[in-house]
Amino acid sequence: MKKKLQQFPPQPNDEKIRSLGVDNLLDYLQSGKNGLSQQAAQARLTFYGLNTIQERRKHPLLKFLSFFWGPIAWMIEAAAVLSAFVRDYEDLDIILVLLLFNAVVGFWQEYQAGNAIAQLKKQLALHARVRRDGEWHDTPAEQLVPGDIVRLRLGDIVPADIVLLSGDYLSIDQSALTGESLPVDKGAGDLVYSGSIAKQGEMTGVVVATGAHSFFGKTAKLVGSVKTVSHFQKAVLTIGDYLIFMSMALVAVLVLVGLERHLPIMELVQFALILTVASIPVAMPAVLSVTMAVGAMTLAKLKAIVSRLESIEELAGMDILCSDKTGTLTQNKLTLGDSALFNGADETTLILTAALAAEAENPDAIDSAILHKLGDKNVLTAYSQTDFIPFDPVSKRTEALIQAGDGKQFRVSKGAPQVVLDLCQPNPQQRRQAEEVVDGFAVKGYRALGVARTDQEGRWQFLGILSLFDPPREDARETIATAKRQGIAIKMVTGDNLAIAKQIAGQLGLGQNIVPAEQISSSKDQDDVEAVARCAEHADGFAQVFPEHKYRLVKSLQADHHFVGMTGDGVNDAPALKQADVGIAVSGATDAARAAADLVLTAPGLSVITHAIEEARRIFERMNAYAIYRITETIRIMLFMVSAILVYNVYPITAVMIILLALLNDLPILTIAKDNTRLPSAPVSWDMRRVLTVATVLGMVGVIETFLLLIIAKNHFHVETAQLQTIIFLKLAVAGHLTLFVARGRHFFLTRPYPAPLLLMTIIATQLVAVLIAHYGWHVTPISWQYIGLIWAYCLVWVFIEDGLKLTVYHRLEHSSPRHRSFLSGLRHSMHFHGKNNDHE
Repeated sequence: MKKKLQQFPPQPNDEKIRSLGVDNLLDYLQSGKNGLSQQAAQARLTFYGLNTIQERRKHPLLKFLSFFWGPIAWMIEAAAVLSAFVRDYEDLDIILVLLLFNAVVGFWQEYQAGNAIAQLKKQLALHARVRRDGEWHDTPAEQLVPGDIVRLRLGDIVPADIVLLSGDYLSIDQSALTGESLPVDKGAGDLVYSGSIAKQGEMTGVVVATGAHSFFGKTAKLVGSVKTVSHFQKAVLTIGDYLIFMSMALVAVLVLVGLERHLPIMELVQFALILTVASIPVAMPAVLSVTMAVGAMTLAKLKAIVSRLESIEELAGMDILCSDKTGTLTQNKLTLGDSALFNGADETTLILTAALAAEAENPDAIDSAILHKLGDKNVLTAYSQTDFIPFDPVSKRTEALIQAGDGKQFRVSKGAPQVVLDLCQPNPQQRRQAEEVVDGFAVKGYRALGVARTDQEGRWQFLGILSLFDPPREDARETIATAKRQGIAIKMVTGDNLAIAKQIAGQLGLGQNIVPAEQISSSKDQDDVEAVARCAEHADGFAQVFPEHKYRLVKSLQADHHFVGMTGDGVNDAPALKQADVGIAVSGATDAARAAADLVLTAPGLSVITHAIEEARRIFERMNAYAIYRITETIRIMLFMVSAILVYNVYPITAVMIILLALLNDLPILTIAKDNTRLPSAPVSWDMRRVLTVATVLGMVGVIETFLLLIIAKNHFHVETAQLQTIIFLKLAVAGHLTLFVARGRHFFLTRPYPAPLLLMTIIATQLVAVLIAHYGWHVTPISWQYIGLIWAYCLVWVFIEDGLKLTVYHRLEHSSPRHRSFLSGLRHSMHFHGKNNDHE
């Protein structure tokens, strides 16, 4: 019979901890200040589980095999089966290589993305000092259980969520968790989170939450729960579906008509199979992946490392950037700002006194800022500290006994302005003046620091107030302005308070509509989702934000059809980074943030992002051009072939010619990754209606021009069938590459940017091969130079017609034709006129 586990209380959440209080909390956890016994701890470990982040891992082999299952994989596999059926082993080898390549690329990208939780684990403490059986032991952190009593001191990584019980104080750096730029002072009864770091002090506490129930574990759970399908994958599937269904329908028509006309069955089946293989976009995922891979190398030179290729396309379409403040928009380095002087002190004396009241050997963030502002530290050599009392949350100030070079002694102090004022006991007017200065700094989001020293009689003199703040990065304001010009809305997201957030937003030109994170409410129904999205869209930023808020913010914006980018550097950013369309880990980010991100910046500053966006948009334009070209060629070849067979009951080109055309068309396409493109001034994304419309129009034009050439050659020049097939083959080869020039952009094809030299030279080379094949009869019936010249002239005339129709289609789709603008203007005028009449009525 299975032994029943001993029952223990559920791990309490923050609200439960606050309601219980310290004494009742220990009772709730069935523990005491002397901790647990080893036996009790083992029983709890069996009940609660290890203090680790658990995740279900799929076997690598099964994960790899999963990339051979799905619509695109099915198309490629179908092409492989068809090639094997007709014993076309050369095509079969190429198709299998492409299939394996796509699987390897997909597996590697998934493997990289799955590392986020593994990197989060590395941030957890390895060991903890725990009280068991009345004695202190070093225990692996994964063995901790709720109810354990632990000790925290300088340099320790907090191993679990812990409520502090006893000790003077503990200064905790939780910037990597909550985004707060300054260490936070904690005392008895306060909760400290796993993964934060003890900077000063020593205290004991009781473990209240471990593993997935801890603050850190919940963050990791958010990362693990994020599953996204990229817009790139959706676009490839849409294009693939369109081509495969169209091809299958036309092949079905071809086979049915062939059977009705008693064409040789084996010849008909073989031709239909080869035509299907040629029309299926087998190489499309690979070509688009190579285009993005080449682009990723360019981005790497710009100090932006791409960890997921599809993120390039997402970056090009990003229209909202949620930017973490600390360490991203700011330098994450305390700096002295303005100062207020009292009792005749000057700024040099004020800063020197503050420096003397600092611990130079082991400076904290505030001491470092003061010593940096002091500049020449040699001035401190004229003084020596004979006694030093460090800062603690009780006294709220430091104090030092200083001996000058002349032997005189005096005391110096710095700390909370109110405490230092009480020490100096100034007159009411001076106190009121100092309090006004402190309030003024608080409005700006600055931290105030009072400074004092004793005079010759040993009386404390208040010298002044220093302001401390985390300054913006030097390039942040210009970067934000550039991003706005690129059509990207910036939303600042920070764990700091509202005053600091507004101050920084004002300095960066973001606007002052900063709202508390509480407004990012938990969305329980559609109305809530819409309310959160509206709030996020109109806000310039959010303050007092926790990881769940960031994650929810990104999801709500995505639900409102935005392409969302998220920058960050801490563990707290990992869930939002992974959920975002483009997660951007800035320079100096934690391993967890880098693993969850799509883009990792290796240079400080945000200007890298704007350069990356520009390059991503160029890469997208190349992919868009290829997609249009590939669909166009499939339509013109498939539809023309079936139409010609239906009308003339003859194969217009042979099966060998189809294979040759596929090879000649694909070679130049491989170089499109290096092509020159225009830089879009706004976010770009897959508009499948536009892509399919433009490609279908160009494809239909291609069918018309090829069919017209067939009629002219057959009925007016009376060319025999074998030569007619070569003429059509050469026409399709020439027109295909000319169509690539047309599909490259939305502008007239003879204007800048011109094709890249590599693309142009490859096209010239393949055209030369096609001409030589047609003239000398390599696997085809040869034709004369006269015919070749006429074909070229014919295609050159039609390329201008194609381009004109392309421009017309784009104008129609973008509502920019003069006639459309005139119609809209008239419509608005009419509505305005009737509106006035209604008002009068």
